[in-house]
Amino acid sequence: MSGSNRRSGLSRGKGSGRSSGGKGTGRSGRGSSGSGSRGGGSGGGRRGGAGGRGERQRGGSSHREAGLGGRQVEGRHAVRELLIARRRNVERVWIAAELEGDQGVADIEEIAAAQRVPVEYVGGARLDREARSEAPQGVLAMAAPVPDVDLESLLTQSDPPPLLVALDHITDPGNFGAIVRVADGAGVTGLVVPRHRAVHITPTAAKASAGAIEYVPMALVGGLPTALRQLSERGVWLIGLDDRGARSVFDVGEFAGEPVCVVLGAEGAGLTRLVRERCDVLASIPMAGQVSSLNVSAAAAISLYELSRSRQQLP
Repeated sequence: MSGSNRRSGLSRGKGSGRSSGGKGTGRSGRGSSGSGSRGGGSGGGRRGGAGGRGERQRGGSSHREAGLGGRQVEGRHAVRELLIARRRNVERVWIAAELEGDQGVADIEEIAAAQRVPVEYVGGARLDREARSEAPQGVLAMAAPVPDVDLESLLTQSDPPPLLVALDHITDPGNFGAIVRVADGAGVTGLVVPRHRAVHITPTAAKASAGAIEYVPMALVGGLPTALRQLSERGVWLIGLDDRGARSVFDVGEFAGEPVCVVLGAEGAGLTRLVRERCDVLASIPMAGQVSSLNVSAAAAISLYELSRSRQQLP
């Protein structure tokens, strides 16, 4: 996959690239929203900092797992998919004692038993004390961390070409999980996640993903601008969602047949300067109402499904 194999109708540079919707392009009124539209936000969680928002800390600890994390999984959907995927070793499953015999957890009990994963029924109060998400639904599991993949491995697919998502300073675990869930549904082939100043897989993120963290490959990178440059050198088109983008997200279908990476910025701050400068195209989401922005996971859904729809219409 090299840049020389692009369609003749597509070209980088000032015609469709970094200058499109850059610093000199303003937004008219409430006309558009990017993934990080200023003033936008989902409300976040209770604590700030990467990996801290929306998470309950145990024993006053702010410990963060190495790598992508994901050792503690909470919620019925997330634990069910953890067992079904069989991607990583599951050490044990806790189920609230009052749910023993409940049909809502029967399949979790059956799958765990078939895989010889220990299931322990514990008091609901004890389970809630150990939980780090708001509502663990009476189910909690401990497993090996989610394995990350090499960035290069995300580029091996050719038919259809890679559809990637890069996250720029996303720190809300609920948004992270929702983006992963959307990515799985839209056929995204991999996520690019910064190692620093970004949330990784926490119990809240895993629960918000409804188990999708088990299926979407994720590359952990030292610096996002460097990783984006590497993707660009391999022929991947970088489409950044930005409220100042001159092009509508509904006009990016021309890239459907190409390797694409959609870059999402944090709510409030949007794309950071270096990341924005790496993008070939800056696209915005038209906003017709009074609210000027969308939640980043909603913006991800719109852009990714637009690309997915365009790909389905290719001959």
